[in-house]
Amino acid sequence: MTNERNWFAPKIFGYGSGLPIAWQGWALLGGYLLVLAAAAPLIAFSPGGYGAIATLATAVLLIVCARKTRGGWRWRWRWGGETE
Repeated sequence: MTNERNWFAPKIFGYGSGLPIAWQGWALLGGYLLVLAAAAPLIAFSPGGYGAIATLATAVLLIVCARKTRGGWRWRWRWGGETE
């Protein structure tokens, strides 16, 4: 694997990413929220359009989070065996 810096910490319990640990992660999260807020006026005219934008933005967010989380996405728990 390359020597890339991770953008997100893994969750302590559960599946997925935790909070951002690098400025790139915070920028991605902020950009995601800005896209949703900027598209919000579409709800009045085209709820389906807003839904499409929200779905696409969420898919991009999840893909990037999965690739940039330290240790990847897998089920984790701190008690009962796994000490990582």
